[in-house]
Amino acid sequence: MTNSRARDLGVDLPGIPGPHNAITDVPGIEVGYRTLISGAGPLAVGRGPVRTGVTAILPRGRAGVGRPCAAGRYSLNGNGEMTGTAWIDEVGELSMPITISNTHAIGVCHTGVIEWINREHPALARQWLLPVCAETWDGYLNDINGAHVTPQVVGEALDAARTGPVAEGSVGGGTGMNCYGFKGGSGTSSRRIAFGAETFTVGAFVQANFGSREELTVAGVPVGRLLDTPNPMATDEWFERDLRVPGGSGSVIVVLATDAPLDGARCEALARRVPLGLARTGTTGSLFSGDLFLAFSTADDRPSTTSFPMREVSVEEIEIRRVLPWNRMDLLYAAAVHAVEEAVLNALFVNEDMTGRDGHRSPAMPREAVAALVNSRRW
Repeated sequence: MTNSRARDLGVDLPGIPGPHNAITDVPGIEVGYRTLISGAGPLAVGRGPVRTGVTAILPRGRAGVGRPCAAGRYSLNGNGEMTGTAWIDEVGELSMPITISNTHAIGVCHTGVIEWINREHPALARQWLLPVCAETWDGYLNDINGAHVTPQVVGEALDAARTGPVAEGSVGGGTGMNCYGFKGGSGTSSRRIAFGAETFTVGAFVQANFGSREELTVAGVPVGRLLDTPNPMATDEWFERDLRVPGGSGSVIVVLATDAPLDGARCEALARRVPLGLARTGTTGSLFSGDLFLAFSTADDRPSTTSFPMREVSVEEIEIRRVLPWNRMDLLYAAAVHAVEEAVLNALFVNEDMTGRDGHRSPAMPREAVAALVNSRRW
């Protein structure tokens, strides 16, 4: 996608972003996509139309798979799935790749990550593997039961993972998603924070598939109520007739990363701030939305003291690890809230109209009109 992001159109958002304004501003993180778009017309399960894909996030890059990061997670609403979180809850660590796709591809993503680790890190694969695989539902546009995401597709997303700028909009796992009655998908942002002589970064990545049109808020302006833009999803009886849920239902996955020195408890506290960033974009939460959030820190790059992968741990390795004091967490909390807000907006701004299965249409948010509304209401 080459469309303008929120900041490019003059939307005034708080905080100082990193050089790419992306989760990859946290050193070492790599992001890759595999996007699947094909076909048009009536749904034929197994043939399409296809509007889906896979997003892969490698917390320490390809070479660092198996090296743990401190991690924590939070569920605002549990109508969704994120695998691997029981182990994160237990030990406060994450050492596997993260993949995000559609709801019915969770099992395939799990298998695909394990196959990829077998190929790329065979010694690590001799032991049990607990990758993080998360999802949001793309069945309004996509042939979600057609098994178009395969383990090979997952491996291709992992192979494509790179540092640097991150594509946004209808790419990877976000390809078939909708947000606030507009075309949604993948979005990212970052914030830099000074702590004395040190500077830390907080990066956010979202797969945005949530919210009703009337809720949409941009930089404090209720643009969803002010825009005179047709909303085909609001008038599509398919939601209530076939799904038996209201239009605007969906989910959101958020991954937060930082190079600030945190432990598992502090990462969990950071993940608990994600809903505040989402709320700044207008959502009030929905029963039919799986809102699942993961936060990790890359600061302490050393072997796990859990002895996983299986190895002996020396006495020298069991030392007190540096962590940010709790009374210095507020700046990180604010950075996370602001990065999440902007990541959602970028997923909306950097997008185009999409028509999928059975002629279902998701319009792009009219970014210039939104920016004009926001900029005209500055104090």
